[in-house]
Amino acid sequence: MDQSGITPNTSNQQLINSSDNDSATALLQGKQARRRDNLAEVTFVEYMTVGILCFVNLINYMDRFTIAGVLGDVTNEFKIGDDSAGFLQTVFVVAYMVFAPMFGYLGDRYSRRMIMALGVALWSITTFAGSFISNFALFAFFRGLVGIGEASYSTIAPTIISDLFVGNVRSKMLAFFYFAIPVGSGFGYIVGSVAGAAAGNWRWGLRVTPFLGAVAVVLIAWVMQDPERGQAEESTMKPTSYAEDLRALVKNPSFMLSTLAFTCVAFVTGALAWWGPQFIYLGLTLQPDVHITKERVSLIFGGITMASGLVGVPAGAWLGAALVKRWPRAHAVICGAGLLVSAPAMALGMLTTQNYFYAPFIFMFIGEVALNLNWAIVADMSLYVVIPPRRSTAEAFQILISHMLGDAGSPYLVGVISESLKKSLGSGRMETPSQSVQFRALQYALFVTCFVEVIGGALFLMTSKYIVRDKQKVDRAIADSEAQSSEPSHSQAHEENLVGE
Repeated sequence: MDQSGITPNTSNQQLINSSDNDSATALLQGKQARRRDNLAEVTFVEYMTVGILCFVNLINYMDRFTIAGVLGDVTNEFKIGDDSAGFLQTVFVVAYMVFAPMFGYLGDRYSRRMIMALGVALWSITTFAGSFISNFALFAFFRGLVGIGEASYSTIAPTIISDLFVGNVRSKMLAFFYFAIPVGSGFGYIVGSVAGAAAGNWRWGLRVTPFLGAVAVVLIAWVMQDPERGQAEESTMKPTSYAEDLRALVKNPSFMLSTLAFTCVAFVTGALAWWGPQFIYLGLTLQPDVHITKERVSLIFGGITMASGLVGVPAGAWLGAALVKRWPRAHAVICGAGLLVSAPAMALGMLTTQNYFYAPFIFMFIGEVALNLNWAIVADMSLYVVIPPRRSTAEAFQILISHMLGDAGSPYLVGVISESLKKSLGSGRMETPSQSVQFRALQYALFVTCFVEVIGGALFLMTSKYIVRDKQKVDRAIADSEAQSSEPSHSQAHEENLVGE
């Protein structure tokens, strides 16, 4: 392997001699030769584990966007405006991101199976209980509790896949896992609108996923495999202190830049997922010959979200696997290009909503496909530029930053901008703005997402400058750790060296 991108050790203590380096290199080459490069070599238990993780991720995102599918009914029952409606999602995401670091710390040190089982149980119980609450403040509080439960799962699940597989197989399994995000989000719109319409009460939409969550708890606790940390890479590295983990992550340019870029993705998906059906409904009903219900719009939007995931996530994983062997920077470039394509497509979708029926759906489908190219690739990059005993902490750190600066505030921010624009676009004396004013206010507010996508694309392209070097450093650190484990005289010194990287 080309070692030119590895930063040399410049500490004042020379910890590894040339024979150790030769040994580490030989071990690294041997481990790469033993890697499983096709899905035929994956065991049944491993397939079961990934299947369980995908199932839970699916219902995770179903639960997250069920309310978005019935948002109009929610605002009418609680008699709230766009700002308070956006605040519901903000409360959920704030709780989700605040508790993610705690679960990241626990996930690197304790039983991931039990942590996830308890977390899924918490979100299922609080979702079901929240569906009976008629007070808006208390309902928002229970949405926050749901966020805590989901944080326990989303933080830890990708690290289990990283500990089961490496290389091309890991990329494919992560694609399966993240494939559940757009599909689950689409199901959320559909389940919320269909169940609510069938029962004549939007609250029944919230009572579907808790029963699926109970099944998930059983599967996690008694069926899912919980591998040793670093098992697939045969890593013998041990966890370091939490402060040392954070320092190493902050000094990792690939991880930090991709995290900031993913923050832009979270900002955009959070705002569009929450406000998309409402915006399209307002625009279509302004057309004189169009008669459509909110439920039908949610069904179509959910179908588009699912279809874009079916196309975009596998396409991103396939492009990454095809190009990265010949062009190691391909992962970051694909993510950046996807966002730069998505921005104008989304803008065209918003501009055509008031005058055309099919065009906005087509443009938004194109934009979502381009946006979905990055899900599996970003996860893969975040894992392979971080050493195994630090990956849950890295996932938690990325969740904290991306949600704190991304979708924690974007639904609320768009709602606030929309409410403010209603006053300036209307006469200022109307108690209830006209539908045309409501549409234009929300349209202008959503244009913010297009600018954020361009920023995210630029940050991903900046990531491509460092990604090769940082991946090589991790591969070498793992091999060095294994080499030093067979050299007792150097083991303690080498551990200190790894902590400092």
